[in-house]
Amino acid sequence: MVAFAFSGCEPDLTDDAIPWQPFDIIQLNLNLPEYIQLKTDGSHVYLNDGGVRGIILYHQTGSNYLAYERNCSFEPNSACATVEVHASTLYMFCACCSSSFDFATGYPTGGPAWRPLRRYETSLSGSTLTITDQIVE
Repeated sequence: MVAFAFSGCEPDLTDDAIPWQPFDIIQLNLNLPEYIQLKTDGSHVYLNDGGVRGIILYHQTGSNYLAYERNCSFEPNSACATVEVHASTLYMFCACCSSSFDFATGYPTGGPAWRPLRRYETSLSGSTLTITDQIVE
């Protein structure tokens, strides 16, 4: 008697844990020229000062800003596992594994990634946006 094991139907939930790198509080003056585009809903900038591979800072709407780790959540220890904003600016994308991620939640919308991107705490006071290394669950 021959037994068959089918493993291709279920996602591989065993890849490496997402690394975490503490960082100092980041404060951005949104009135400075390098951040002025963040006043527009749906805009983004890359920050190199925090996270494992940097941060994508996304202005959702109004005073709601989201800060996502650029380290892809699928096989995060791969040298190329860095998330970018897709050229369409409609979602985030990892060229390494072809996973795509939703801006509103950080959850994967395509590809092999099964975990959301790590999101960091943000707060806005006047024109000063603060990002901490506290993880938003």
